[in-house]
Amino acid sequence: MAAAKNEDRSHFESERAFRLLVQGVTDYAIYLLDPSGIVSNWNAGAEKIKGYTADEIVGQHFSVFYTPEDREAGLPTVALEAARRNKRFEAEGWRMRKDGTRFFASVVIDAIYENNALIGFAKITRDITERIKARSALSESENQFRLLVGNVTDYALYMLDPEGHVTSWNLGGQRIKGYLPDEIIGQHFSRFYTPGDREAGKPARALETARNKGRYEEEGLRVRKDGTFFWASVVIDPVRNDAGELIGFAKITRDITERRQAAQQLERMQKQLAESQKMDALGQLTGGVAHDFNNLLMAISGHTRLIKRYAVVPRVRQAGEAIEACVRRGAALTRQLLTFARRQQVDPVLLDVGETIRSVSEVLATVLGSAIKLEIAVPDGIWPVFADPSELETAIINLGINSRDAMPDGGTLTITAENYFVENGEDEGEYVNIRVVDTGTGIPEDVIAKVFDPFFTTKPVGKGTGLGLSQVHGFANQAGGRVEIKSQLGRGTEIVIRLPRGEGHAGAHEAEMAAKGAGTVLLVEDNPDVATASVVLLEELGYRVRCVTDAESAMRELKHDDIDLVLCDVVMPGKMDGLGLARHLKQIKPHIPVVLATGYSDAARKLGSEFPLLRKPYELHELSNALQTALSDGRPTGALLN
Repeated sequence: MAAAKNEDRSHFESERAFRLLVQGVTDYAIYLLDPSGIVSNWNAGAEKIKGYTADEIVGQHFSVFYTPEDREAGLPTVALEAARRNKRFEAEGWRMRKDGTRFFASVVIDAIYENNALIGFAKITRDITERIKARSALSESENQFRLLVGNVTDYALYMLDPEGHVTSWNLGGQRIKGYLPDEIIGQHFSRFYTPGDREAGKPARALETARNKGRYEEEGLRVRKDGTFFWASVVIDPVRNDAGELIGFAKITRDITERRQAAQQLERMQKQLAESQKMDALGQLTGGVAHDFNNLLMAISGHTRLIKRYAVVPRVRQAGEAIEACVRRGAALTRQLLTFARRQQVDPVLLDVGETIRSVSEVLATVLGSAIKLEIAVPDGIWPVFADPSELETAIINLGINSRDAMPDGGTLTITAENYFVENGEDEGEYVNIRVVDTGTGIPEDVIAKVFDPFFTTKPVGKGTGLGLSQVHGFANQAGGRVEIKSQLGRGTEIVIRLPRGEGHAGAHEAEMAAKGAGTVLLVEDNPDVATASVVLLEELGYRVRCVTDAESAMRELKHDDIDLVLCDVVMPGKMDGLGLARHLKQIKPHIPVVLATGYSDAARKLGSEFPLLRKPYELHELSNALQTALSDGRPTGALLN
């Protein structure tokens, strides 16, 4: 008896604890319905969520919680029937509070049976309005994101499955790559790669890198639908689910062709600027060296001529001629370096290209030797060019020497000329191409870019100065043209000097002859060795010479009336240099002609045609022509006499 009472007591306490638990829950509305749907009990959670007290709602039909439209649709009855039939009913939908406001509810109705007879329903309702709002906000955000991605046109934004097949496509992908969504979705993204990249397995490596390292980035060529290429910036990121499993890849592609072209153009401009700065520095260095070096050559040349004048032993005369030949080579070397540095003053005239090429053919034949065949083919009707004749001849000879060294076992050197049109671009106009082609060993690709650099040579030590092609490059640019080179190893080299067409009638420049002179020359020269050399040449031409070392001494000497001509160095010590003296004399003694001489100076380079200018080291016939011209017409119109 006592045991039965204890069992009843335990059961009562258990039910009491359960009722207290249910009554104390505030996040859920937990209550019972009878089989017809009448509320039979009510908990604190139901009162909080729905707003009814127990006294207000117990005995009422649960359909009051539904919206009017749901009641009209019979949803309460449907819910109970489903729970009766399936023993459980679950749904989410809008429900009504006592105050008429709505909330979004998660509803569970369980049928309660006792001895197989339905005795009612247990109903649990939860307010999930905030969760639904969050879900709706997320859905809206995702929708906006899809719209954003879908309408971006500057970037191709799309998804790939784990194998690399396209699963989504945006307007940017359509604009950049040319495919419509129906054409590309389901296709493998490797079709965007070049055939060479596909064969090399680049698409697979890109996905593998993204998978293992968390990101893949690169720039490279890609292919559009129409087969054209563009330069792309590519980023691939792996996409994983909450469990960390790979579900695909996000791929971003941008067409940066224009940006790359702009960067390449900037790089070219920077290289041009660096080249210009290098040339300017080289020019300053060369100009400084050239003045002193040419003065040395002038002194050597004059004293050698003096030695030859009094030499009676043939070997001494031969030695003198050898020294003079070295002086000429040294002067030519300086001219080549100055020409490349664009610091050389030139004497351009209208030239017949054919006659100029033929005039050096004999020299070329001697330089090339018997193992190399020289072919010159210049047709009639080639336009004239405006260039310095000696520089053009030197350029052709330099090309011939380079070709000779490239054909140690013999071969053929062909020189031709043709009229050439450039129809558009910055270089639009009419040109003459002088083409020099050999059958030599050719030039490696990595060397071609350097062949015009000063002092660059692939020849053994002592076999070349590295200035031959530099002179050609400098001459062509100074004449307003350009040089182009093409070469293949084992096939030979072709170099084209392209010069602008000159207007007028051209003829070959005439050889200069020394003529005897008469009169008194005032020589103004501060270098005693150069002065001695110049006196030797002037006396050999038949002039009387007075020599002073500066402008002040020259002005005192000119107070006498027996001076017929002044030969003056440009660079001199003192308050007045040679150019200043010449301009002063032009004002006070305009009847006395002045001839200037220089090894090199910036002032003389900018002189123009104001005074005749002799370039040191000058030879006897050059000095004779300068003085004869100055004496005959007072002041010639030409610029440089050489």
